[in-house]
Amino acid sequence: MHSAPRALCPHVEWAVAGVLGTRVSLDWIRQPAAPGTWRSEFSWQGEAGTASKLASALRGWHLLRFEVTAEPCATAEGERYSCTPDLGIFHAVTGIHGDILIPEDRLRAALIRSQRGESDLEAELARLLGKPWDDELEPFRYAGEGAPVRWLHQVV
Repeated sequence: MHSAPRALCPHVEWAVAGVLGTRVSLDWIRQPAAPGTWRSEFSWQGEAGTASKLASALRGWHLLRFEVTAEPCATAEGERYSCTPDLGIFHAVTGIHGDILIPEDRLRAALIRSQRGESDLEAELARLLGKPWDDELEPFRYAGEGAPVRWLHQVV
């Protein structure tokens, strides 16, 4: 969680607990990149699809900035979700080395929009790679260096 108003912090914990099926108590610290907000980090373990459920549980609050990632496993590719109040949610499938994997149909659609003059190819590719989300979240990531991490484990 990169930034959340103090009033939403307990709601974030309840939402995460509801998805993971275990009590969650996060260590919140002030977020210097957005005075008046708080941040927390934690790791979790769960079955494939849990990242999607976590992102869905959190996306309903417009004032949150967050990222949820899932490592690839034998049965599923990895995933990355990024969310900001201005941009909404971004989802990408990630490979074993963390690279974003863009499906052919999304690349073709971006190329077609560019060829029709509806958009710029460079901007289309940047969006497919999540660059606008990375640009907006980077100051919040940097502000969190040295923040405590809470490890959550769920038996799968």
